[in-house]
Amino acid sequence: MNIFLNILFGLIAGVLGGLGMGGGTLLIPLLTIFLGFEQKLSQGINLVSFVVMAIFALIIHFKNGYVKTRGLIYLIIGGVIFSIFGSFLAGYLPNKVLRMAFGVFLCLLSIAQVIKVIKK
Repeated sequence: MNIFLNILFGLIAGVLGGLGMGGGTLLIPLLTIFLGFEQKLSQGINLVSFVVMAIFALIIHFKNGYVKTRGLIYLIIGGVIFSIFGSFLAGYLPNKVLRMAFGVFLCLLSIAQVIKVIKK
């Protein structure tokens, strides 16, 4: 059963990641809630899987002309700097705090999406 869930969750995260919607937003809760993984382990698994999924998705999106390179270097520099900071911070925070912070993030993301839909 556990292998089946791993494959199913990987499939779901892969499809969402390939679509550019961030499969980790769903993968982390799936791993923590249904498989009982600790938050840090789930985040680590998500990051490893994200790198692989992002490479393939990026190649396809480039080929289809969906990637604009103007200003991209600033996004990359900021992303690298703050991902290093965030990684160190996550290493020091307890799993419970990370889990709560991720939950708050998902709630805020949901509220923002609802507001966006209502405005349209």
